[in-house]
Amino acid sequence: MVTKRKLPQVEPVLQALEPQSKLKSGQHRELPERFWHQEQGMMPSVALVSPYKPIICGIADYSYFLTREAPPHRWDVLSFNLDNYGVPLCEEQSPAAKTVWYGINSRDDFSAASIEQGLRPRSKQVLWFQHEFGIWRGNARFVKMLRELNTPKVVTLHTLHFQSIETRYGLRSEEYFFLRAILPHADAITVFSDGVYQAVAHAFPEHIRKVHVLRHGIHSYPEISKMSKLEAKARVHKYLIEGSELDRPLKEGLAQERIFLDPNTVIIGGTGFITASKGTELLYRTHDVLQQMLPSHRIAAVYVGKLREADNNIDSRFATQMKAIYNGAGQFFLDTYLPVDMLATVLRALDIYFYWPGDCTQSGIIAHALGAGATMACRDMEGVGETVRMAGGLTSANLEELISGIKQAIVFPEFRVTISERALRYAKDFSWKNQLWQHLKLAEQLTHSRDRYMMAGVHIASELAGGPTHSDSVSAGHTAPSAGNSVCLRT
Repeated sequence: MVTKRKLPQVEPVLQALEPQSKLKSGQHRELPERFWHQEQGMMPSVALVSPYKPIICGIADYSYFLTREAPPHRWDVLSFNLDNYGVPLCEEQSPAAKTVWYGINSRDDFSAASIEQGLRPRSKQVLWFQHEFGIWRGNARFVKMLRELNTPKVVTLHTLHFQSIETRYGLRSEEYFFLRAILPHADAITVFSDGVYQAVAHAFPEHIRKVHVLRHGIHSYPEISKMSKLEAKARVHKYLIEGSELDRPLKEGLAQERIFLDPNTVIIGGTGFITASKGTELLYRTHDVLQQMLPSHRIAAVYVGKLREADNNIDSRFATQMKAIYNGAGQFFLDTYLPVDMLATVLRALDIYFYWPGDCTQSGIIAHALGAGATMACRDMEGVGETVRMAGGLTSANLEELISGIKQAIVFPEFRVTISERALRYAKDFSWKNQLWQHLKLAEQLTHSRDRYMMAGVHIASELAGGPTHSDSVSAGHTAPSAGNSVCLRT
């Protein structure tokens, strides 16, 4: 008689298997199609102001992925002069790069006049800034620019915290003072997490209606996400041995260890740009602890990535040290480039994707991982932790507790399958296309509010002058909104 295996009691870290998103699966998945078919004159126009490809940075990638889904006649991009931006440029050109205006002089030299110079005249236009303190250097200059621009303005804030001890709100001090300065001059700001929303709402209740949650878009890999682990691992092995730029001894070591080919090996790993601040060394410490806890299992630890800036001395030294230490015996640190399709395949191949950053509010690699259906085990920190928790992954603020959850996921593969399925459902709900639609929906609300406000102003001025009231021009039942009034959108 075959007895059915009984699953263990789920520890607190594994309660994240039930996603905490209030959005029901598929709730707004079909809405964008109706939006695309509105008459062009009724649709809002967005001018995105941001770094953009071929600039190599996370926000440039974010802006590209967002605009890639947009109707071209309703989306413009204003970016920085490529010669003055001061970071490496990628070799591959974005198809949309030909329509991008690269005219903002530099990260230290920008103004309302320079933004207006790059604007195409569009109806129902909204300026949408992507903000990170390292991009827009000089908070006072940024505030002055916003104040002098008369077009409706939205600012997406990528790096706000809500767990800081610097203020009683959870914001860092610089963030608090920056928000205090820009909120009077922005029509709306968007943040990526409920945690940041609550922090800003607590700090600035008078501006609460300007604050909106628009979550980070998630990638879609329909073919790769359906691959079995064995197939994905085989493809990764083939690429690393035959197609990567790894040196010969390392390739021979991978071929000998066969960690991607042995069906009984559990691989815990990570991928992405190599930086010293990511806490990658904790991956290998976690591996050692797990191997001691589960001596009957063969567990391997692998990190695959590439230096973002080869001339960064700190990151280069870190990579050299890691390669010297982890080059065999089930632990590998692989410094090599991964094309996008292979990046997703690596994420699919890993049995556990481990992420324990030192300081992180959002992560582009998490968006790739969820889209590939990765089994996530992540530090519960800021917006990254909130995202993975909503997506049904393993999260904890305590490393020992997270390791305990990973142990259960190794012993009981059913957990890994469940986590992967939940990740894919989250990826579908928060796809780039759906999040683009939410951007356009907010832009439509803002332009509609601005139009009503201006029309109400004309109505009052006409009455004071004794002229016609133009009452037919104002929709029945609509009144001018108060300053900063807009519908709070939390999606």
